[in-house]
Amino acid sequence: MLNHTNTGSASTASSTSASYSLYPARSRRGKHKIFIGMAPGVGKTYRMLEEGHALKQEGIDVVIGLLETHGRKETAQKAEGLEIVPRKQFPRGELMLTDMDTDAIIERSPQLVLIDELAHTNVPGSQREKRYQDVEVVLAAGIDVYSTMNIQHLESLNDLVARITSVVVRERVPDRILDEADEVVVVDVTPETLQERLLEGKIYAPQKIQQSLDNFFQRRNLIALRELALREVADNVEENAIATTPNGQFCNIHERVLVCVSTYPNSVQLLRRGARLANYMNAPLYTLFVADPERFLTKEESLHIHTCEKLCQEFEGTFIRVTSNNIANAIAKVAEKYRITQIVIGESQRSHWQMFLKGSLTQKLVRLLKNIDLHIIATEKISSSK
Repeated sequence: MLNHTNTGSASTASSTSASYSLYPARSRRGKHKIFIGMAPGVGKTYRMLEEGHALKQEGIDVVIGLLETHGRKETAQKAEGLEIVPRKQFPRGELMLTDMDTDAIIERSPQLVLIDELAHTNVPGSQREKRYQDVEVVLAAGIDVYSTMNIQHLESLNDLVARITSVVVRERVPDRILDEADEVVVVDVTPETLQERLLEGKIYAPQKIQQSLDNFFQRRNLIALRELALREVADNVEENAIATTPNGQFCNIHERVLVCVSTYPNSVQLLRRGARLANYMNAPLYTLFVADPERFLTKEESLHIHTCEKLCQEFEGTFIRVTSNNIANAIAKVAEKYRITQIVIGESQRSHWQMFLKGSLTQKLVRLLKNIDLHIIATEKISSSK
């Protein structure tokens, strides 16, 4: 389930308490809700505490298992009034390190526990290496968990985030944790708002502000990270919708472009047009060639299809080749398999007499395809219709 929330809006007690009306006697696994954002300071912890207070007012037993305020006064004030499970102490010579006490949380056995910073690496000597592993133990004990993380901590995005920000994130969370969550909330603010918060000293200490603005908190970095956060959660929701939708129906959140090429020379033009469309929509590009099983391609035709395949690869697309004597059905099956939303084809090369007798490819596709836009590209001009 996806919730896209702006931190300027408060949640109501009634909406947050809906999933807590009935609590079985711990025969079930706890439910996990993750608050995710593009960077530190967007308000994930504040929003988590806000919902915790609302649930407590509804009579739910809520405790704080681990809270990291990072010196932010508003966050610390928001935690007031919620019970905090004491941290476990780890003596290290003259130092005393502290971390979350998972056993104490399970022994306290609340209905809901709030746990900050899911990607945190535990103090050496802890029973488990990572905080998300502790969360899994708490969930297995039948306790619901609210937790927080930033998009740059997701394992599969580690290399991409490093390329965007030039920062290698050491603390990471496996993708399965996000996939298995019962609910994911995107806590979202604009890059400009986040930079304002940084300048006002609401995120880091004054001595770290300029360094942060010059590095991780550059506007271009924040824009890219914000898009990553929104798209990643949208992907997660789309996969869940597909898995849970009956009768083979599916939900497309992202655009996906399919270009249908043939042995006709205008296929290169179609492919370029489709690549521009995919780039404009920030969508993956697929190229399909349907081979006729009853005829062999000439050398020139084979070379032409090979050229189309190479051009597709240059556009970072996926080239698909299938064999069928029913082109329209083959296109429809590929469109369903890859959840295509936009199809680009060329105008019919058949004579009016042939189209009268057998019907055009366009007419067949219109009958077969549902909720897919069809772009028909003329041979000598760049135009499209839906």
